[in-house]
Amino acid sequence: MTVNASKLFEFHRVCIRSDGMAWQQIEIPDSIKSLPYHESAEHLIDSANDAIEAFMLADESVIENFVTCDFHLLDQAMTWIEQNHLLAGNRFCELGAGFAVGAMLASLRGMQAVGIEIEPRLVEAAQTVADSLDNDAQIHCGSFVPRGVDELSEIAREVRNVDTEEGDIYDEIGLEIEDFDLFFAFPWPGENEFFETVVDARGSVGALLLTYRGREGMHLLRKV
Repeated sequence: MTVNASKLFEFHRVCIRSDGMAWQQIEIPDSIKSLPYHESAEHLIDSANDAIEAFMLADESVIENFVTCDFHLLDQAMTWIEQNHLLAGNRFCELGAGFAVGAMLASLRGMQAVGIEIEPRLVEAAQTVADSLDNDAQIHCGSFVPRGVDELSEIAREVRNVDTEEGDIYDEIGLEIEDFDLFFAFPWPGENEFFETVVDARGSVGALLLTYRGREGMHLLRKV
């Protein structure tokens, strides 16, 4: 089902926060749970979940902050975003990607998809899954925090597993953060604002930030 611009306005609201960030919140309806999964998505998700389970069982040390997302709901949310013509372009970036399942789901849809993960073991495991599925998602090891933004360096000190000192991963990717049209993240409790600040600092106007918030489901913002 497609919805025209006047209809979309009904579930948009603009929020200008005290810190100066301006976001348009887009309400994702609960009805997305009835949407069919994208072709090949279930096989991808099953393969990824099997690899994640094997990884967790084989690794004696637990990687802090590694919790899996509801990948089926993510796939349905991405379908809903496409159906409602909310994307400004075709580039997807998963911030703190873990096994980069979001990036791989985006790649299935023909998007130019990138996952950025700071933990090398997760990057290696994610790449193994992508290779086994012949998935074209690019998975990079590094920090997704863009360099040269003073307020991000300050906020990053309060966030786990975030580095602002090493090289700029966007140089390796060959794209700037403002080149992406849809970002996805699964923030740890209390870290939602950090991801919003990252995209607000350097993301382009019109970029979407989709986050999974556990029991609250999917949350969608557009930078305005």
